[in-house]
Amino acid sequence: MFNFLKNMMPAEDSVDLKELYENGAKIIDVRTPAEFNMGHIKGSKNIPLQNIANHINEFNQDEPLILCCASGNRSGSARRMFQNQGFSNVHNGGGWQRLKYTIEG
Repeated sequence: MFNFLKNMMPAEDSVDLKELYENGAKIIDVRTPAEFNMGHIKGSKNIPLQNIANHINEFNQDEPLILCCASGNRSGSARRMFQNQGFSNVHNGGGWQRLKYTIEG
């Protein structure tokens, strides 16, 4: 029940994630490969949280990124990692299922 409620919680950003996505934001899913393979947003890139630091340099600091995971906790941690490296347009999309519903309807 607790996980279900967490998945229904809004993402921490007040930006329009659907608009960001429609305008080319990349979606980074920070769950494990096993979780990702059980379901994910089409076109999202899987970079597990523990590997984020090794991949941050693959992205432009100003390009829009939307991070997601199962509940929003790991994506929140990943967001802080990106921000600590100077990224200014990175957003916590929260749980991937909620984000999928937000961007796909």
